[in-house]
Amino acid sequence: MTRARKLRARQRLGKYRIERRLANGPRASVYQAYDTIHGVKVALKIPDPGILDEDFLDEFRREARLSERMEHHNVLPIQNACFIDDFFVIAMPLGIETLADRMSRRMSTERALDLTRQALAAVAHAHSRKIIHCDVKPENFILFEDHRLRLTDFGFSKIAVRPVGQASGSGTIGYLAPEQALGRPMFQSDVFALGLVIYQMFSGTLPAWPYKWPPPGYPRIRSKLRPKMMTWLRTALEFKPQNRYKNAVTMERAFDKIHAKLVRRER
Repeated sequence: MTRARKLRARQRLGKYRIERRLANGPRASVYQAYDTIHGVKVALKIPDPGILDEDFLDEFRREARLSERMEHHNVLPIQNACFIDDFFVIAMPLGIETLADRMSRRMSTERALDLTRQALAAVAHAHSRKIIHCDVKPENFILFEDHRLRLTDFGFSKIAVRPVGQASGSGTIGYLAPEQALGRPMFQSDVFALGLVIYQMFSGTLPAWPYKWPPPGYPRIRSKLRPKMMTWLRTALEFKPQNRYKNAVTMERAFDKIHAKLVRRER
């Protein structure tokens, strides 16, 4: 594979002035840049030109097109997607940090529940549009100043024309549902990955194969969540997809119902 070309600070790319690199992934780098026309800072996602082929580029085109179908306050919008010089550039609003960054610091149960609610809303919206995200993980949730959480990176996403999508085992190791690792992503795969993210956020521990209950970190999470909420989370983490919530929409509804009852009791 060709060595990735890195952009330098203060380098110009069309109307954008590069400020610094935020992340360097296997498929693309993300930069903080300044939009010299609109006078705002943005995030630029840029696959390396040296490794672009038609199939690879199609993933980024698909991400841009799916974003157009995903208008929601918990989904990160794409402001622009175009070729600039030899680079394919996807411009997005610039957040403060990823959920992974936020999870590295102490977090109140109230804040974690609020972020859970927002993460559920984002994935549920994708599922309501028949889109399986296929890469739900803390790094793909971006936090903004108003504590708004937004889901990004739909490059691996699949359109569910049938209950089960056809794809490779694309995704991120550690957050892949067993069936997705075998190349059979479905709505329940996103439910499983989201369950892992939520468990990790409350417990500080990421459950791992073979996903036996209770996972490591259970005493810590049990001290924060009520029994019904623990049952809700366990359902999302069932090994067999048919035993989980059928999609994030039903998972979100179950969460809202339980959370509303708990709030009324505390009052």
